[in-house]
Amino acid sequence: MDLRPVRARGARRRQPRSWPLSAALLLLSGALLSCREQRAPADATSGAPQAVAYESHVTAGDNVPPGGTLRNPHAGDAAVARSGAQLFTAMNCDGCHGPDASGFVGPNLGDGRWRFGGADAEVFMSIFYGRPHGMPAFGGTLGAEGVWSLVTYLRSLPPPPNLPTESWQD
Repeated sequence: MDLRPVRARGARRRQPRSWPLSAALLLLSGALLSCREQRAPADATSGAPQAVAYESHVTAGDNVPPGGTLRNPHAGDAAVARSGAQLFTAMNCDGCHGPDASGFVGPNLGDGRWRFGGADAEVFMSIFYGRPHGMPAFGGTLGAEGVWSLVTYLRSLPPPPNLPTESWQD
């Protein structure tokens, strides 16, 4: 019994594709993919290291994980703090953190209490790379210089005279 498919009368027979043509297309697509532009990671051009050594982290056995050290180049500079205040408003940071960073939907940034560390480098990393649950990364938009001006502004904020606390007793 013949199990080959039956061809209708007058139908043209399909020719198999030639392997050299398929191989040439495969090589051409591979060559095109390898020629695409190689982009550097965002942090390589921005001046920020990939990791930072957080001074508020507890380390096991006094073995600190490797990390870079960031220093605020504008620490204490009142002119940079004023431009950081303008940038804070221009980037709509006050939409989440309230006027004068006093807190709204996002946390108060002037009360000295920080979830992800309050050192200049740690605040820089929070703004530059963002944080989970709502804080977007602004490093790609502002660059390192813009983020440092925001950090300088936040450092210039006076702490509130009375910090509210929450009772943890039932």
